[in-house]
Amino acid sequence: MTARRVLAMVCAAAFAALSPTHPASAEVTASSSTPAFDSALGSAAASVIGSRLGALMGVETASLAGLSRDRIRRLGAPFSSRDADGRVMNAAELDRMGRARGNAQWRCLTEAIYFEARGESIEGQYAVAEVILNRVDHANYPRTICAVVNEGTGRRNACQFSYTCDGIPEVVTDQRAWNRAGHIARIMMEGAPRDLTRQATHYHADWVSPNWARVYPRTARYGQHIFYRQQYR
Repeated sequence: MTARRVLAMVCAAAFAALSPTHPASAEVTASSSTPAFDSALGSAAASVIGSRLGALMGVETASLAGLSRDRIRRLGAPFSSRDADGRVMNAAELDRMGRARGNAQWRCLTEAIYFEARGESIEGQYAVAEVILNRVDHANYPRTICAVVNEGTGRRNACQFSYTCDGIPEVVTDQRAWNRAGHIARIMMEGAPRDLTRQATHYHADWVSPNWARVYPRTARYGQHIFYRQQYR
């Protein structure tokens, strides 16, 4: 008798045991042993199923064995907490992730992180990403990352992010910092929690004092950047 035949028969027996017409259907409970598997046929089928499951689990185990501890940690609990998920990783951890890449929206976010905050701490770079994504979700701003980043570009005193209108060409000169920014952008775009800036929509360097900074509540500070949430009192 083939394994497929045995499996089909045991499934049929199990279905019959659960059928409303079966006299013992009202007594069915979840346990490690059921009447359907007490016969020789049930034992044979259980052995076949067990061996098949064991083989499948062996494949999964082998595939996980090839992954690094950091990668398994990110797969197992990608955004559960700041200590466990590796979301705010240090520079060495980000560097081990290799080359970063993505679509046009990813590139806009990566550019903003790189040109606005590559000299800041890793947390400071995450914080800039939070502001941009918070604006995307806010009714007062455009609905895409690129539109938020480039809002006001080309109009005098209208740029929302200074690097888009400072007259300096956007040339990437530090590939390692670019890759770090790219990985941060990807992590944030994939749904990491935005819990560093308390829903901030604005920030400024600590050597300037824009008018809105006297109106909006201050929410956080990372390095030279001070963060605020748009709110009218």
